[in-house]
Amino acid sequence: MKKYSSVRLGKGFISFLVDRKAFLVALIFLILTFIVLVVSTSVGEVMISPFESFKTIIGMGDEMNQLIINSFRLPRILIALLIGMCLAVSGGILQNLVRNPLASPDIIGVTGGASTAVMLFLAIFSDSNHSLTVSISWMPVSAFIGAIVTSFFVYFLAWKKGVSSFRIVLIGIGITLLTKSITTLLMIKGPIYQAAQANVWITGSVYTANWEQVQILLPITILLLFITIVMTRTINIQEFGDPIAAGVGSRVQFNRFALLLLSAALTGSAVAFGGGIGFVGLMAPHMARRLVGSSFGAVLPVSALIGGLLVMLADLIGRTVFLPLEVPAGVFTAAIGAPYFIYLLYKTRNS
Repeated sequence: MKKYSSVRLGKGFISFLVDRKAFLVALIFLILTFIVLVVSTSVGEVMISPFESFKTIIGMGDEMNQLIINSFRLPRILIALLIGMCLAVSGGILQNLVRNPLASPDIIGVTGGASTAVMLFLAIFSDSNHSLTVSISWMPVSAFIGAIVTSFFVYFLAWKKGVSSFRIVLIGIGITLLTKSITTLLMIKGPIYQAAQANVWITGSVYTANWEQVQILLPITILLLFITIVMTRTINIQEFGDPIAAGVGSRVQFNRFALLLLSAALTGSAVAFGGGIGFVGLMAPHMARRLVGSSFGAVLPVSALIGGLLVMLADLIGRTVFLPLEVPAGVFTAAIGAPYFIYLLYKTRNS
């Protein structure tokens, strides 16, 4: 059986190859994602059958179920899905770009920069009644700016007749520690209530999600994923190293910078609504590559679905297992991701 199938659209104006194995794996994870979504809407302090939850999602449920699911559960589940997708794709871009299995938005400081920017946003635009003086729609903008500025800083400090992957990782680790220090300082300087709330947010949580946030994050995620798909060929070429990429006509430094900004935009969008949910950008691309190989065109959809699934499951566990307490989703992604990071360090110790 052939590995690829050709697809032609618009009388052959658009054509591309589809990896059959990757398509099948992506389809399986898409079905799993839908199942977890329905189960997540069913489970909580008020239990609802999955069938009734499905009816409610498609607009056929009773008023009480619509209130519970549509007003409280479904927005946070969708936000968790979108955040996981953004972080996973961002991590996949960085790992291909840096050619380092340890690279992720957490490791090179992009997540930290976005977190610091959001903390500054909350500190500057909160009044004495602890309410925002501007629209919450500006929060993802601040996270995006923080992620972009951090990426610029990492790129600038790593530049020496070009930017090497090794220097990006080293500089990024230093920037991560710096942003964490600044964020901690902002928490100490702020009121105690703000520090407590900020600490939960920095750990990573989606418990405050609402439909307004979904309406903001959904189009941003779709746009950034579309741009990533367009740049798939560039990402694949970068993985072969600078000499080969330059030899086939790729503008190595320009494309590297553009991909770094794209990764920062994905991370900033996720951090704005979910805080510092860690290790998703590290784990999801690795899992995807083990399933479908190293081609980014195949890794992208599978990685996005795995990332969304990880954050959805982490949020589901956090809000149901320890009732009436809610544990931030980032606690569970870190509980899985930290040992996985140590495993990768051990595995690549001689690389």
